[in-house]
Amino acid sequence: MLPNSFSFSESDPVDKILIQAVGGKRISQEEALLLYEEGDFLKIQMVARHLREKIRPHTQASYTMFRVVNYTNYCNVECNFCSFMDEIGNGKGYILSLDEILEKMDYAVEMGADQLFLQGGVYPDIEYQYYKDVISGVKKRFPDMHIRAFSPVEIINLETITGRPLKDVLQELKSIGLDSVPGAGAEILTERMRQIISPKKASVEEWVRAMETCHEVGLPGSANIVFGSEETKKEVIDHLQVIRDLQDRTGGFLSFIPWTFQPQTKRFKVRPVPTHEYLKVLGISRIFLDNISHIETSVMVLGKGVGQLALYSGADDISSVVIEENVLRSFGLKTEKEAHKFLSEGGFEPVRRDLLYQERYSGAPAV
Repeated sequence: MLPNSFSFSESDPVDKILIQAVGGKRISQEEALLLYEEGDFLKIQMVARHLREKIRPHTQASYTMFRVVNYTNYCNVECNFCSFMDEIGNGKGYILSLDEILEKMDYAVEMGADQLFLQGGVYPDIEYQYYKDVISGVKKRFPDMHIRAFSPVEIINLETITGRPLKDVLQELKSIGLDSVPGAGAEILTERMRQIISPKKASVEEWVRAMETCHEVGLPGSANIVFGSEETKKEVIDHLQVIRDLQDRTGGFLSFIPWTFQPQTKRFKVRPVPTHEYLKVLGISRIFLDNISHIETSVMVLGKGVGQLALYSGADDISSVVIEENVLRSFGLKTEKEAHKFLSEGGFEPVRRDLLYQERYSGAPAV
């Protein structure tokens, strides 16, 4: 039952959608679009927070701690919004050796991280053995380290360079230490926007196939959306529908993260997204994605002020602490102490969890 702070009317088409969502009715794609176009931001926020309560008490918010390692910045995909990649053959980029990756992880462990987020550009000249050596090498040094690695476009590249079925490749990587996968590289899952963002990147169908196969072999992970360019409101909702449909089939998404584009290159149009619109999309994500338990807000991308508001608007997690980020300009939290301070000042009890959303402890960490 909704609190009495606002008046919700069954006779109002938008209010009726929200009332039914609180009652457990799944909203349709058309209803979600109506919420985006005509819904009262504060009412959406209230309903999203109400639904969040079913996952985690409003007095708590979770966080995690991992190191990002970008193993190469050479890439042949050439996304229009990306300033991280270097053109293959220009001699200016890098490929990290296993020893360099292990050195970065030594530092991460000293900082308190126990998880690795491994991601890089698409470089077909890197042999498949390199990827196996990195995963097995990290696991050998750090047996308890959780390894989340390879976006769908990287996974498809591995299928291409091996010439083997994708399922076989993923099963092998899992057998030597891959634990989960990020649903990165989604941006906006409509073909029109993918042609604007990156014509060379995986199509919607390819992205879905890669993630579905990951889930089938027991590699769960996250999904996201990045908006704030030339997409329409309908395309944002179309994206959410793709994610919900895939989750209905596999159940492999543990969380969903709405982001906004950052201005990185002159060849990509970025639309500044007002805070209330970002929070509205986050709230709609909580309401529409009734089959994904956790909604994260990225403090790293959006900043601390928006991050705190998001935790009152349907998000239950801040997707931090992140040690090292090279692709995006980071506004994030660099230490566990910072994460505790941020959440406590926002009125929440911090709960540390891992990348599989298993709770490690709440309150201050044990010394």
